[in-house]
Amino acid sequence: MAQIEAASPHTMNTYGRLPIALERGQGCYVWDVNGKRYLDALAGIAFNTLGHNHPKLVPALQDQLARIIHSSNYYHVPNQEKLAAKLAELAGMTNVFFGSTGLEANEGAIKLARKFGHDRGIERPEIVVYEKAFHGRSIATLSATGNEKVQKGFGPLVEGFIRVPMNDIDALRKATDGNRNVVAVFFETIQGEGGINQMRIDYLQKVRELCDQKDWLLMIDEVQCGMGRTGKWFAHQWAGIVPDVMPLAKGLGSGVPIAAVVAGPRAANVFQPGNHGTTFGGIRWPCARVSRRCGSWKRTACWRTRRVSVLA
Repeated sequence: MAQIEAASPHTMNTYGRLPIALERGQGCYVWDVNGKRYLDALAGIAFNTLGHNHPKLVPALQDQLARIIHSSNYYHVPNQEKLAAKLAELAGMTNVFFGSTGLEANEGAIKLARKFGHDRGIERPEIVVYEKAFHGRSIATLSATGNEKVQKGFGPLVEGFIRVPMNDIDALRKATDGNRNVVAVFFETIQGEGGINQMRIDYLQKVRELCDQKDWLLMIDEVQCGMGRTGKWFAHQWAGIVPDVMPLAKGLGSGVPIAAVVAGPRAANVFQPGNHGTTFGGIRWPCARVSRRCGSWKRTACWRTRRVSVLA
């Protein structure tokens, strides 16, 4: 039987692709177009939290597709509100903005922090970010990222970021001492792109205390580590703290594009009509519908992938 070549001659050359073209998946396995089976250890880069072709997720998606695929945010979206309420409950926060990708969620968090500052009379708000961080590839999230390799060729970057090392509270205090423009501290609890670098529990607690003292927003990027990947719903919960802003994506959708900016009371009302928006954030897809099929919203691990998801 002739082998099908894995090639993409008309797609932009933005990825160093492996010579594999995937056709289908089941559980933690995928098959290429030539029928060869692989153990999927990549999981869509931490995306497919329930594995492939999940027996409860797929029928729920099919059911929703037959009802309505897209709804504008000009209207109320019942399933959107159900998911927002559940995320707020799990996070100990209050309100949610929905989008499509982790980049979009992080971009929204940066805009929210700047608006938070402007509402307090700060003309040039600044956000503390971290060495070796990765928050996305838009110009703003690229500027917040601490990786020269991915920044190269896209300057000038956006101003308004102060960079500090991880787990050094004295460095954070020194970098911001006397600076009235600081409005937020933004970080990943566990960095991924720059190596598996973990924030210490005591450091997380000290940053929370400092943000409270200074009236800064504590913004924690849980795009990679959220939705149960560390054994709690969100990685920062090991420190017993609650952020003011929390971007989510990846595991939230288990293969379906969805993102969220979850906010607590200090940040929940910063955005008002006309300040921010998204085309594909008017979600109709069935997070709440899956919960009814499964009978509960328990944090449950998929037996195939050993990953954890709100959808199971």
